[in-house]
Amino acid sequence: MTAKILDGKSLAASVRAAVKDEVARLAARGVRPGLAAVLVGDNPASRVYVRNKMRACEETGVRSVLHEFPAGVTTQELLDCVAALNADRGVHGILVQLPLPKQVDAARVLAAVAPEKDADGFHDENLGALLAGKPGAVPCTPAGVMRLLDSAQVPLAGRHAVVIGRSNIVGKPLVLLLLQRDATVTICHSKSVGLAAIARQADVLVAAVGRAKLVTADMVKPGACVVDVGVNRLPDGTLAGDVDFASVKEIAGWITPVPGGVGPMTIAMLLENCVRAAAKAAS
Repeated sequence: MTAKILDGKSLAASVRAAVKDEVARLAARGVRPGLAAVLVGDNPASRVYVRNKMRACEETGVRSVLHEFPAGVTTQELLDCVAALNADRGVHGILVQLPLPKQVDAARVLAAVAPEKDADGFHDENLGALLAGKPGAVPCTPAGVMRLLDSAQVPLAGRHAVVIGRSNIVGKPLVLLLLQRDATVTICHSKSVGLAAIARQADVLVAAVGRAKLVTADMVKPGACVVDVGVNRLPDGTLAGDVDFASVKEIAGWITPVPGGVGPMTIAMLLENCVRAAAKAAS
């Protein structure tokens, strides 16, 4: 059995098309959604991510503005930038590209973003709303994962989902979204004992830890849906996910590729969050 590919690239294209239509509807009312990105330093991966986000904005008609700072920026300088963006009525979504340099208090900077302009869904208020079952802006990667699962009609209610990774950006919010869909959820992390045995119980297995090819075929239940959130650059310069794609695709029922799986959906959900915020601000 060879797994069905969960094609995030094509699904993201359809999401962007819907976003473009919504942008046109808002434009007819005199509203143009605006996204502001804050980028610090010269991290190559961060630059690629931000460039892709800006390109997606251009494609869909969302106005984008990039605020760049040197690696030596202070926390206060970023707080001042965020405060100005919060006050700018032409900005409906703000994203602060992570990671930030060590001297910056990242938690303070993220907390300073107005919750209604939190395009990434990282603000404590939005995470708390998700926990309460009243989601506002949902973190983009978990939202993208759920959209991929829905597009393939992967059964969730009553099924066992195992999420490897407990970050506030992916693992924890994804657990909450899966619980809202009546899945039975186990979350694993670096201190989990018997990871392989737990993973083998999963009907839906999500890897989000940033370790290349951590999940191997012997960790996957036949027919399971395997979602690979990781993006890792190997010594030869190629990209690999947290899943050993070549071996796992022969066992799984569904699998996401890297690249072309979760990544494009993350950007698509960012656009949705921004446009939704613009529509709400205009209502």
